[in-house]
Amino acid sequence: MVDVSTQEALRVVAVTYSPGEVLEGFLTSLTEATTLPVEVVLADNGSTDQVPERAAARHEFVRFLPTGGNIGYGAAANAGLAGLTSGYALIANPDVRFEPGAVDELIAVARRWPRAATVGPAIMTPDGELYPSARDLPRLSTGAGHALLGWAWPANPWTARYRREREAPRERPAGWLSGSCLLVDLAAFWSVGGFDPGYFMYFEDVDLAERLTRRGWLHIYAPSAVVVHEGGHATRREPHRMQRVHHTSALRYLAGQYPGRRHAPLRGALRAGLGARMLVSYVSGKVAAGARFQRRAAELGPAAPDLSKD
Repeated sequence: MVDVSTQEALRVVAVTYSPGEVLEGFLTSLTEATTLPVEVVLADNGSTDQVPERAAARHEFVRFLPTGGNIGYGAAANAGLAGLTSGYALIANPDVRFEPGAVDELIAVARRWPRAATVGPAIMTPDGELYPSARDLPRLSTGAGHALLGWAWPANPWTARYRREREAPRERPAGWLSGSCLLVDLAAFWSVGGFDPGYFMYFEDVDLAERLTRRGWLHIYAPSAVVVHEGGHATRREPHRMQRVHHTSALRYLAGQYPGRRHAPLRGALRAGLGARMLVSYVSGKVAAGARFQRRAAELGPAAPDLSKD
């Protein structure tokens, strides 16, 4: 239980883009996920369904913040956090539903890890399966193996190593955590300038984690906090565009790890390989879907046993 006696309202930022009916479930579950007062900022990237505006009118703790257009996920999240420089804040997709006490548990875990810049929950699918949301930072070998083989051979060793799927859930540092639900230490977040707005969507969470790691910060996976994420809204609406954005973001991140003239041939190879994969994804639903995660249900929560020993 979080002590609320000295706590100001917790800022919760959701980036919205015509979220539809899922937004109400997000807001309702949030009120049961923490004992803290919350201030929800809907950083809106140009919704046309009027749902965010109606939610702000209906709930006193919700504020509608138009960003001026579809400026991308990271830039909108930055706008939603503007003006806060210390303490914790939560960034979450509007199609997330929180299990009771989940946000309080994230904060409790953050307090156990003083160098934690980000803390992420266990993310379940609507079917009750555990999504691999706490991964290693992608490197050339694991990234290439995952991208090229994951769609055809999901259990390949590169994908398994990158996503750490063969480990039982336990509280631990990770290379990066899914930005679909992320508690952030604001001092750490702004020390690296927040999300890089150059990423329209995808990889902004990976890039943030990598920059924070270079400064000695940690990213802590907290499976004792549980959320359910529906996911896939943007991909279903604009599948080809989202495939293009995903591959462009992957290239931006991986190429950025190999700067300078001597790495120019490598960056060219990355551009060619990811470009070819993108084109194939336009006509192959299997490639577009990427590597299926190893389906497993998990008993999660504060009382879950530590089964990390292999």
